Amino acid sequence: MVLPLSLIDFATVYSGETPRDSFRRSVDMARKAERLGFSRIWYAEHHNMPHISSAAPAVLISHIASQTESIRLGSGGVMLPNHSPLVIAEQFGTLEELYPDRIDLGLGRAPGTDMKTVQALRRDPQDADRFPSDVVELQGYLEGKSRIEGVQAIPGRNTNVPLYILGSSLFGAQLAAQLGLPYSFASHFAPAALEQATTAYRENFQPSEHLSEPYVIAAVNVTAADTAEEAAEQTRKVRRKRVEAMVGRGRDLTESELDMLVHSPAGQQIIEMLRFTAQGTGPDIKNYLDRFAAMAQADELMISLQSPSTEESSRSMEILAEAWGLDDAA
Repeated sequence: MVLPLSLIDFATVYSGETPRDSFRRSVDMARKAERLGFSRIWYAEHHNMPHISSAAPAVLISHIASQTESIRLGSGGVMLPNHSPLVIAEQFGTLEELYPDRIDLGLGRAPGTDMKTVQALRRDPQDADRFPSDVVELQGYLEGKSRIEGVQAIPGRNTNVPLYILGSSLFGAQLAAQLGLPYSFASHFAPAALEQATTAYRENFQPSEHLSEPYVIAAVNVTAADTAEEAAEQTRKVRRKRVEAMVGRGRDLTESELDMLVHSPAGQQIIEMLRFTAQGTGPDIKNYLDRFAAMAQADELMISLQSPSTEESSRSMEILAEAWGLDDAA
């Protein structure tokens, strides 16, 4: 059986672009992914990041759903402590009413930003402690079983939008297992606890009315190209760009200065975040993803395309779909 392949789209804003450009590209990407047979696309809530424009996942999902036909769209995720559960139930309930059976609601507890922006969001750092109870409250609104007497999510009530717990540690794994919900691990940027977390989730999973058996989505980076040399060069560029963005902090750096950052402890730590990366031609990618899926005990793979340009990302998607046999599985 071919495991489902899905995509995470950060709505990347490249140099010289505006968010509008990234949204056009996201629409094109979703249409292409739909044609190629990918299962779903998720959009992550990030704030105050110049190169990521997916700050409002519900709005972006609605825009893209209106210009596609069947692919599932969702949040990967909504950072629930940034919001009230009622508001998220209303937003995603609205989406479900507009686009039935196409909407996912992935939930995370991180802020999705830096501490200054946390303050601008009017969020208390302790809000994350309420994440488990907030998930339960949100679930109640979507099921028409509100935990707060006299309060209903309209829209939202009885839409039963499927929930997914996102995480990069044992906390999310244990919560997803306890609630009997699917679990998605962010191994595309937080590789350290992948095996430990997915094992804990499977061993402690408690069946629920939503899910009878554990379901793991594992995220992994992919850089596919027509030759191994092209893929290696794209990977090199992506890693340098990541270090420049996270350590350079917006400074204009010379190539030699960037070289020093890449080889510094901070730079190597950032590159380590991309440890789980499938790189190469179609057969290389297929071989890596087969091994990764077995190690992660995954039921589905969530792909983060890591190429330095729109054209290269588009080609990478094509190579991946062909190598994985998505057309054959459709």
